[in-house]
Amino acid sequence: MPETLNKIAVFIDFDNIEIGVRTTMGLSFDVGVVLEALKERGEVVSKIAYSDWKRAGDYSRALSQHAIKMVQRNLTPGGDKNGADINLALDALEMAFTHAHINTFVIVGGDSDFISLLEKLKQYDKKVFVVGGRQFTSQIMQRNCHQFIAYENLVGGSRRQAAPSKGRPATQAHGAPASISQVVPLVRRAIGLLAEREVSPQLGLLKSTLLQLDSTFSEKSFGASTFLDFAEKLAAAGVLTIRRSGHNLLVDLKTEDHGGSPAEDGGGQHRPDDAERADEDVPRMPADPERFVEGVREVKRLLLQVAAAARWPMYIRNVKQLVRSVDPTFDERRYGFSGFNELLRACAKDGLLRLERGRQGVLRVLPGAALQAAQAAAAAAPAAETEPPIDTAAPEEMVELAEAGELPESPADADAEAAEGEAPKKRRRTRGASGRKTASSARKTASRKPRAKKVTPPAAE
Repeated sequence: MPETLNKIAVFIDFDNIEIGVRTTMGLSFDVGVVLEALKERGEVVSKIAYSDWKRAGDYSRALSQHAIKMVQRNLTPGGDKNGADINLALDALEMAFTHAHINTFVIVGGDSDFISLLEKLKQYDKKVFVVGGRQFTSQIMQRNCHQFIAYENLVGGSRRQAAPSKGRPATQAHGAPASISQVVPLVRRAIGLLAEREVSPQLGLLKSTLLQLDSTFSEKSFGASTFLDFAEKLAAAGVLTIRRSGHNLLVDLKTEDHGGSPAEDGGGQHRPDDAERADEDVPRMPADPERFVEGVREVKRLLLQVAAAARWPMYIRNVKQLVRSVDPTFDERRYGFSGFNELLRACAKDGLLRLERGRQGVLRVLPGAALQAAQAAAAAAPAAETEPPIDTAAPEEMVELAEAGELPESPADADAEAAEGEAPKKRRRTRGASGRKTASSARKTASRKPRAKKVTPPAAE
């Protein structure tokens, strides 16, 4: 699903950003560089700058060329220190209420007084970007916005910026690129977070996740012109692999071949992912193929107890909940797996489960041939056990009576003997359901006395 286009409103605290760039970098503030960078992130629909333009010199002409609305701030005898801040905050909040289509607000300036404005805009479900210098922008502002755009990175990637002043080398003004090893823990955490969300780790999603974890992240800080260039540097350093899936580029953490344990980060120490941090008290078992097989066998045993009631397909988190509903103490790392995803891949390789990606690239889990066969065998076994055995052996009492010749007749034998004898003159209709006399009627017949024959005296001669 394509991401919603950002409708951007830009608010510039001109005095703050101009003084900060001039004092810390020795450069003239170029608003064109900022606007060009914002165009890459969406459509700029409003641009407002606040300053005393009577003292701005040639800057007012440069802002007019970029169609920026300039709000005059008149200084009071007391100094009017926060006049621009108050006007900017009021205009931004008014626009948030009256222009619902504007979903992104950019504050150009590093004053920490805007932190209340940032928090209020985020409460109204607005994205907030901050543009400023790393040296003069408040750390609170950098850490609490959705994305911090460093002016040093914008200047380094622009050819239109004027040369630095004499006596200040470019390396000192812009700063040397940081080492790629410094960002490896953040990249590992971002990829682990995408795996927990069961989202395909596309290149664009990786960058948005990095910005979500650290709003100050920028690939330009590491000497990369684009994010693809940044990812290729990580791949060259042995941190991740890049593969193509259709029209998308996917990234995966590179793991060691022996045992499948995650590769160590740039500092030589393994950084646990979110699942590992949640269960740090569980000891990590050494890599052992036999333990892998035992782990798959244990998953099979647990799934057989609930597979009949499961609704397939399921997401990875649902399978994990299903397994732990049977055994709350189950932990895949006891069998040498680095995560539940790796365990599911081993189960898929064994034929126990099947892993498929949906239309949005999300992994779904289905029962494999091995699980279906085991489930069918388990369902057939109880049916055979519940059939009662036929007891053909005669009781001991019946055997003794048969040997003595005193075995009572069965109802069928009695009826047969009665049929061979003299048939009754009048057949009585019985009320039994099977056509035979009931027990009560039989007792009445047996107790009935025979009628006496009427004797006729002989006639007198």
